[in-house]
Amino acid sequence: MDPYDDLLRGVRGEGAVFGASALSPPWTLGFDRGAPLTLCLPLRGEGWIVQGETAERVRLGEAAVVRGPEPFVFADSATPGPVRTAAADAPAELTGDTVLLVGSYQLGGEVLRRLIRVLPPVAVVPDDNDCSGMRTYLESQLVQGRPGRQVVLDRLLDWLLVCSLRDWFDRPEATRPAWYAALSDDVAGPALRAIHDDPARPWTLASLAATANVSRTTFARRFTDLVGDPPLTYLTEWRMALAADMLTEPAATVGAVARKVGYSDAFGFSSAFKRTLGISPSAYRRDAGRTRANGAARAITS
Repeated sequence: MDPYDDLLRGVRGEGAVFGASALSPPWTLGFDRGAPLTLCLPLRGEGWIVQGETAERVRLGEAAVVRGPEPFVFADSATPGPVRTAAADAPAELTGDTVLLVGSYQLGGEVLRRLIRVLPPVAVVPDDNDCSGMRTYLESQLVQGRPGRQVVLDRLLDWLLVCSLRDWFDRPEATRPAWYAALSDDVAGPALRAIHDDPARPWTLASLAATANVSRTTFARRFTDLVGDPPLTYLTEWRMALAADMLTEPAATVGAVARKVGYSDAFGFSSAFKRTLGISPSAYRRDAGRTRANGAARAITS
């Protein structure tokens, strides 16, 4: 496993599809839900994503990943007209010059924030693998209304989003996190994979250096130059990101989470957590509980 696998594993939508619109010009759809990630996929035709002063054209055969929470519009030109809110459900018939499918992802947690931080406001990704058959299948799923349609669409959009993100990072214009290039290095790459395969293992500089068959001095210098952090600093930060997400689970305890990320005592874990994230594990867990409660209250009253 590598860091990219770990980041993308959390990209999973439940009820992710909130709009499929059949459009004839002039049109401007507004999206203001504040989702951390939104996937826009033209099934027919093309349009422009406008966010602030930025306008990006999205053609048939391309996908756009929009980083939130800033609102944006999808329009038939780079100078949008009057905005109407995107439809909440797919129309019974997708007739129009342009058909747009949108998946909104309410992603949370420290692990996924590491992914979102390195994305541009709008990433337009060409379809280098010719997924025209997939687009046709998606359109058929939208209009047929067969049992299990939502689950099928969720999983297809998960797949499309993950592929789009991976393809984006392979593009020359993408800003890649330092570890992305380091994965292909003979020294840093094996250590990164070892950390992500087993973050709770009691790693030392010597044991990580052994994964690359080099001396500790050579390993530490190479890893730091490529990744931007010393090996054990990277290990700690990754453990704390995992721990933060574990602490959001209702039944989690600080002691149990500490053990899962490689700490034998809660005190040492708490010190590392606060040093890394600026808040104690107990306070982080308490805040996560309030967020869950608020979300449940909104769901009941909506």
